[in-house]
Amino acid sequence: MKAEVLTIGDELLRGEIIDSNKSYLSDRLLQLDIETRFHTTVADDPEDIRDALICATERSQVVLVSGGLGPTRDDITVEILASTFDRNLLLDQDSLNALETFFSKLGREMSDLNRKQAYFPEGAEILLNPIGTAPGCLLEASGSLVFCMPGVPRELYLMMDEQVLPRISARLSNETVVRARLLRTFGMGESNLDEALGDLARNDEDVKLGFRTSFPDNYIRPVVKGGNEAAALRKLDGICESIHERLGAIVYAEGETPMEKVVGELLDSSNKTFATAESCTAGLIAHRITEVPGSSSYFQGGVVAYADKSKRQLLGVDADLLSRHGAVSNEVARAMAEGALARFDSDVAVSTTGISGPGGGSDEKPVGLVFIGLADKSGSEAHSFVISLDRKRHRELTAQLALDWVRRRLLGAPYIPPQFLRQQVKQ
Repeated sequence: MKAEVLTIGDELLRGEIIDSNKSYLSDRLLQLDIETRFHTTVADDPEDIRDALICATERSQVVLVSGGLGPTRDDITVEILASTFDRNLLLDQDSLNALETFFSKLGREMSDLNRKQAYFPEGAEILLNPIGTAPGCLLEASGSLVFCMPGVPRELYLMMDEQVLPRISARLSNETVVRARLLRTFGMGESNLDEALGDLARNDEDVKLGFRTSFPDNYIRPVVKGGNEAAALRKLDGICESIHERLGAIVYAEGETPMEKVVGELLDSSNKTFATAESCTAGLIAHRITEVPGSSSYFQGGVVAYADKSKRQLLGVDADLLSRHGAVSNEVARAMAEGALARFDSDVAVSTTGISGPGGGSDEKPVGLVFIGLADKSGSEAHSFVISLDRKRHRELTAQLALDWVRRRLLGAPYIPPQFLRQQVKQ
């Protein structure tokens, strides 16, 4: 079964927003082993939308359409869908009632313009939207399943998972069952992962391994087929077990769990507390940790100490250390972590100090140099790296390195610097 993703909107073609819906929809289709063969984007133009729908239904059995379901005059997707395939537009009373209820709960009067969102092509199946005003629809046309969904990502994601995927799955052959899993890794490049794991799928046509980068992580998606669900899950479990055995702590989570949640769960389960002392990352580590609900049970607090004076006064870094070694140094990184550990009475603390750029470097300490410190009851140490990236990604990668080090320390796993970074100092 071939699929096409069609996104609609002038704002997409003008570059005003990033079209993330395409990648999301294609990724979700992989769960059913459906390959997306085409990505198309068109403007809010009747002729362009009509041509795109005709082309898509001629070459794909599943067409996922995103956008153009709103109440304004340029939201014409459903109208053009109906006219393209010679269907009348009919009012769906249940959808109209749902719209009126939605606005009533908000204490707002519904505009007459919103009524258009309750009209659908004759013969279409309505896709509910419990968190927005734009229902979707499924129309079987020219031998294809055409799903129309809202362009708002949170509404589209929910509709795709709860309304679209089950309908596609019900129409697939029951001869094979496809199951997939997402493994999140940090510390090894995409090509290195492929080299390390490629043989796991090489001799089995029912197993596929996909690799993609989502900075600063790399994802592995094993996809397997089986004669039934139990067989597919057994095979999937076996492949994932082999991946874990080969990569060890490089695999840090499955599914949508980010690094900060993994670290938080480890802190919580081990009844340990955490603190931060940040210079170049300017509070990014603390921000990520506290994005996780319940983090107050293990996160004690953090200090953003940018200036040397702040490092002295807030973290107790000795003025002589700063004078002799400079703020960007192994010694100061360790002192910062030790200061956070003591001042917040925590079990583990990390620190960051570096040169994120674009200026401020020297021959001795180039732009991109960063020191990360870690302290716990056993003592302190620091590692340094040269991260040759722009300022934003330099901070993001530094924060991920720090959190990964905490994760490994809590697991009792050795700290192994990522293969893709040049390590400068290890003490």
